[in-house]
Amino acid sequence: MAAGWERPLLSLTWTDHVTGRQGFLVVDRLVRGVASGGLRMRPGCTLDEVAGLARGMTVKEALHYDPGSRYVPLGGAKGGIDCDPRDPEAYPLLVRYLRAMRPYVEGLWTTGEDLGLSQDLVDRAAAEAGLVSSIQAVYPLLDDEAEARRRLADAFAVEVDGIGLDELVGGCGVAEAALTALDRAGVPYAGTRVALQGLGTMGGATARFLTRAGLTVVAVADIKGTIANPAGLDVEALLAARDAHGTVDRSALRPGDRDLPGEAWLSAEAEVLVPAAVSYAIDAGNQGRITARWVVEAANMPVRPEAELLLAARGVTVLPDVVVNSGTNAWWWWTLFGDIGADAEEAFAYTRRSMRALVELMLARARADGTAPRAAAHAIAEDRLPVIAERFGWYR
Repeated sequence: MAAGWERPLLSLTWTDHVTGRQGFLVVDRLVRGVASGGLRMRPGCTLDEVAGLARGMTVKEALHYDPGSRYVPLGGAKGGIDCDPRDPEAYPLLVRYLRAMRPYVEGLWTTGEDLGLSQDLVDRAAAEAGLVSSIQAVYPLLDDEAEARRRLADAFAVEVDGIGLDELVGGCGVAEAALTALDRAGVPYAGTRVALQGLGTMGGATARFLTRAGLTVVAVADIKGTIANPAGLDVEALLAARDAHGTVDRSALRPGDRDLPGEAWLSAEAEVLVPAAVSYAIDAGNQGRITARWVVEAANMPVRPEAELLLAARGVTVLPDVVVNSGTNAWWWWTLFGDIGADAEEAFAYTRRSMRALVELMLARARADGTAPRAAAHAIAEDRLPVIAERFGWYR
């Protein structure tokens, strides 16, 4: 980022008095006094991890700036809790964390689901912690708060084939990013193979949209291992057989499906690799196993910087998370500010159009500058930040 952006605006560590576990909040920057970023829960979560995610949120917000839209980009922030979401202590811990963070959620941090936490769970815990909403800090920026809240609630009630619209829009954006890269390279969808790590909210929706576009999903990894089939997996059957954490019931596998070790997804024979689960999944040690031409970052920070350099040297293009998985965050604000209504087709069309334009711009900038797509995305954000600052006031 630009000079003067090396440190976040606010960084804090909270220690739970009951379990001794720690939680974190990092506010990278504010726009009109507000920052946006989800709350994750995973064992081993660290302050440095949350800080990196918060910086990424600043970039994501800036990348979606459109002077003609009602959506006003916010600053970037992120929360994290060091706990396994399956732990019996997880939910009470979440409530205590949100109770401790209540002044920040009320005043400057809008948050929601992320790795390990669903929006329903965050909403329930927020209510128990005494909060009006996990995004109440943005309400003063709305022209008509009641109407905006009603519109967002209506959008969250929309389901498509039994899956909530809020779970699908992010995967729609990830899929469109991948499809844009294929189109620029002149690669047909039919016959293009995909391997995914993670079949939760983001990974599951991505698999569905890519399959329906004509691609073939040949491998999917969850916490139990990798399910693979070179002829193609039945994505809809796997989605129907997963639990709340994205773990697939193996009894749903077909005779041709194989149950392989956990990291087998990395070396699957596929053109597109989608890490859609945890951060830091691909490092210098395991990147050599990847045979895919594109790595599409549906998760936050799944590829370590040193691995990305090694992949680039082998001709593998990494489409960065700050662009690829930004659709969910943008959809919240497009809906809340009134750029789109509570309609699935409108949401998907708007997401596809916005993501395709952004990916096209990023890849064209990367080619013109002779840089990686991630560097190009950050350069685009840096170009937009002064414009946002001039229109809405500086981030501090």
